Amino acid sequence: MTLIIIGFIIAFVVIVIIGQKNLPLALFCGTVILGLFTLPPVNIVNIFIRTISDIPVILLAFVVFFIPMIGGVMRETGQMDNIVKNLRIGKRGIMAVAPAIMGLLPMPGGALFSAPIMEKSGEGVNDDLKVAINIWYRHLLILIYPLSSDLIATTRIVNLNLYDAILYLFPTLIIATILGQIFFLNKVKGNISYTEEFSLKNLLIPLAIILVAPLLDFAFRSFKVFPIKEIGTLLGVLTGFILSIIFSPIRIDFKQIFLKMKPYRFSFIILGLFYFLNIFKASGIDKVIASIPFPPLILCIIAGFILGIATGRILLPSSIIFPIFLLSNNITPFNFALIYTSIFFGYVVSPVHPCLSMTCEYFTKDIKGSLKLLMPPALIIFAIALILGLGKIF
Repeated sequence: MTLIIIGFIIAFVVIVIIGQKNLPLALFCGTVILGLFTLPPVNIVNIFIRTISDIPVILLAFVVFFIPMIGGVMRETGQMDNIVKNLRIGKRGIMAVAPAIMGLLPMPGGALFSAPIMEKSGEGVNDDLKVAINIWYRHLLILIYPLSSDLIATTRIVNLNLYDAILYLFPTLIIATILGQIFFLNKVKGNISYTEEFSLKNLLIPLAIILVAPLLDFAFRSFKVFPIKEIGTLLGVLTGFILSIIFSPIRIDFKQIFLKMKPYRFSFIILGLFYFLNIFKASGIDKVIASIPFPPLILCIIAGFILGIATGRILLPSSIIFPIFLLSNNITPFNFALIYTSIFFGYVVSPVHPCLSMTCEYFTKDIKGSLKLLMPPALIIFAIALILGLGKIF
């Protein structure tokens, strides 16, 4: 038992440290370390082979490969800019909606794409507030977005229907939107003038490209068209990718987009994540976790928020927290929503969250000022999740 604990601690530390630079490598290294402390070497190899030959996992790896490619095409061809230019919703509206829309597609350094819009539309607004708005609203829709690789992978971990999870996460979105209005947008004064002529076509086409993938995925899942649901997800994403190419107003340099987006990193994260989970399940750590004299739900809510802050990731804490919870509990959509919410908003306000550090760098601001603005609403959401968790237990 001592070796299992030591192995898990070392693996976790390695994942956290290396994960700040290279999450796929971190997951692989941490997994091998955990395996060496708990399993015969032949089992480690066999589990690796089983993981990379698992059809749903392979399909999921392809799904998260094409999602950033869609974002890259839409950015390079100006389709994402067309959405922002034709949303005539005022100063507060554009400062909230622009990062929210751009956040729907995971892009390396994605917060930097909306930062110039925040700078232009937020003239007269304090830079710390611009950073806070950019970070907060960039991540709101990701919380319930059906093509979020974090949400897809996490619901897959717990074997929960993706849209059941989204339904229970929706109240969190409403609360976070209200808190964003109170803590951020109410401080924005003035209006914005549009210099370009409105184009409904340039607004609807890119919106359709973004929405077609989740709509097709939802339809395929609802009617159980495919025996493996990841097939429908992949077809939906491929449809969005093809449409982004068809409606491109300029010639696309796929090589350049591939080099910028590095979509293979997302695929490697999925493979590394499920390799870690399979080793975790075979390690025997369940006996150790079962001996912890603390309500599992509360433990996971608290630990999820702390790990979200400590790692600046969602999948990394999820790959640790949810398997621990599942060892002695059946996951319900309600429990999932509480734990995932705590992880998610810990991640949003994490000092090591790349979006936060890069946006601060763009505005040449110290990260402390933005954290002072972001932390209160995040703590309120965490407190609500904790109270609801305690209420369910007692």
